Amino acid sequence: MACAFCDIIAGRRPATLVYEDERVAAFHDIHPAAPVHILVIPREHISGPDALAAGDATLAGHLIVVAGRIAQDLGIAADGYRLVLNEGRQGGQSVFHVHLHLLGGRRMSWPLG
Repeated sequence: MACAFCDIIAGRRPATLVYEDERVAAFHDIHPAAPVHILVIPREHISGPDALAAGDATLAGHLIVVAGRIAQDLGIAADGYRLVLNEGRQGGQSVFHVHLHLLGGRRMSWPLG
């Protein structure tokens, strides 16, 4: 089965992009959990956080930096936002291509459930 996020990167599946560069792309989640829900993904297929290698540290950091820039651009940084990185089915991962969720536009609750 093809990876949905790889299909988005390749242009075979539609997405509303908000950012892209040579390493990552970011787009609106099709099932938003907050008024602002953006996914930031690497262009390279990496199945999840546990599959990141030591050599991927700059890529992982770049995902976070890009999410912060997008939060600024979308006007949610001043009030705050949440970044979520899920691993595995019990961790809430549903697409097995590492991705960072940027959530904002409302007050986030804790604890997560």
